[in-house]
Amino acid sequence: MVLNAYNDEMKRTAYQKKAVSPLPASEVLEIAIAFFKEKGYRSAKTGRPNQIFVMGGPEGGIPRVTGEVSARADVGKPGTTLVTLDGFGENLGPAMEAFNIHLRALSKARRAERAAMKE
Repeated sequence: MVLNAYNDEMKRTAYQKKAVSPLPASEVLEIAIAFFKEKGYRSAKTGRPNQIFVMGGPEGGIPRVTGEVSARADVGKPGTTLVTLDGFGENLGPAMEAFNIHLRALSKARRAERAAMKE
């Protein structure tokens, strides 16, 4: 029965989102690693290309939380990176959402920078 409780808690606290960014995939992943380490999670590159893991201790009714961030470059058009955020946890879910907002702000700043350079 404990397994069902864990599964229910994972579903309740899940965060899954996709975002696009003009930042290169490698830069997005480096920003993500620093962001999640600052929030107190362990984070580093995985064995898979263009993917990082995020791990933490117990949150809510879950003994250990995990998440991942992946970035695929040149999706749709050159210079566009697709970022996939996936994780669960009482605090990790909101931290993933905060990273999405942070990434969006960085992307807007980069677009404004590029527009200013064209003028």
